[in-house]
Amino acid sequence: MLDIFKKTGALLEGHFKLTSGRHSNAYFQCAKVLQHPEHLTAVCGKIAGHFAGKGVETVISPAIGGIVVGTEVGRQLGVKTIFAERKEGVMTIRRGFTLEPDERVLVIEDVITTGGSVAEVIELIKSAGASLVGVGSVVDRSNGRVKLADDHFSVLSMEVISFTPEECPLCKEGVPIDAPGSRANKQN
Repeated sequence: MLDIFKKTGALLEGHFKLTSGRHSNAYFQCAKVLQHPEHLTAVCGKIAGHFAGKGVETVISPAIGGIVVGTEVGRQLGVKTIFAERKEGVMTIRRGFTLEPDERVLVIEDVITTGGSVAEVIELIKSAGASLVGVGSVVDRSNGRVKLADDHFSVLSMEVISFTPEECPLCKEGVPIDAPGSRANKQN
């Protein structure tokens, strides 16, 4: 999997502000892998295979990074796929999407660093009275330290060091920063 990220130019090196607000010298641009149908099918097949037979009725993803992955996992599982998105900074389910009480829901994300967006989606599931089946992702940057569900599966799990802006050695060296994530990030 790591070779696919490198081959497609999806593993970037430099100075990055992550969606979580933390800084890192590495960035996973999953969209560069997932733009290739053969990689999208294979990666999502690993996630779908893990959750097959577990009674998933709906796949939900946080916008925007998780949408492509969630849609393909849902397609492979043959279930409804929806997404949650931020409205005025708050994760919400919109566009006529709904979750029903006791509906069995799987959360899918592209990259997990702190798990903040996924945790917000899990709260939406709980508030609807639905049931969390598990969490799946393409990349777990925490190398398993962030556990968001009893059944948490990632295709690629590795530790990529990140820093608060105040402790970031790249900032201290004056290295220019890039914020390629999907959420509006101010440069620090």
